[in-house]
Amino acid sequence: MACNGLHPRVGVFAIIQDDQNRILMGRRLSALGKGHWGFPGGHLEQGEDFSACVERETLEETGLRIRAGKVVGLTNDKFPELDKHYVTVFLKAEREDPQQEPQRLEPNKCEGWAWKSWQEIKAMSKRENGAQELFLPVENLVRENTKLYEVLQSE
Repeated sequence: MACNGLHPRVGVFAIIQDDQNRILMGRRLSALGKGHWGFPGGHLEQGEDFSACVERETLEETGLRIRAGKVVGLTNDKFPELDKHYVTVFLKAEREDPQQEPQRLEPNKCEGWAWKSWQEIKAMSKRENGAQELFLPVENLVRENTKLYEVLQSE
């Protein structure tokens, strides 16, 4: 399946947990994934490291200063309806100030930020009500990495 001869883009997302092991998620407003829940992050820029990208994007979107950790997942995400294809990199990250809460700094891109439990995220990935609730890369990550929660807890 070719997408207009374009190359896939690289998305980089932060998995940030609070002291209750809930994960930060935002409800997307952009055309790609509108209405779906995803992690803070964005596009990798030319010459940029994954960690620098996710730290920059998270600060721009939420105001949170984070320290990126290791890569905990990769997905291959195709959006044929929009003729887009992404390779998505997920990094575990932690807030520099564990008490700092996210802000909605890009209101045209995100409806708001919320802390979701792993059980809530897993339930959303199953599309039990028939509707897609998670942004496709996050849904693919959860479905393809059954041990992800254990990996997040072991770091």
